[in-house]
Amino acid sequence: MTVDTTFESWRTELAVRENNGVSVALYWTRATNVLTVVVADAKTGDDFELVLGEGDRPLDVFYHPFAYARARGIELREDVREQEPELVYDV
Repeated sequence: MTVDTTFESWRTELAVRENNGVSVALYWTRATNVLTVVVADAKTGDDFELVLGEGDRPLDVFYHPFAYARARGIELREDVREQEPELVYDV
């Protein structure tokens, strides 16, 4: 377990995983008792941090951060690339 002191409060790394260029870490901030999941995708350049709320299950967010990001309205580069152009027809 590592402690990240880059912010004013202590953050303790509870879990970390990396697969296929995607790094995901679950942190606990001691001073505020807040859990966050930090994600960095080297392939797409997406990076974001999710602050967990009362009803969030920490391991669900840790293992499915992209689903939670989309549900919270975070626009991901991968989503933008996958969108098909909208066709407009004059009638």
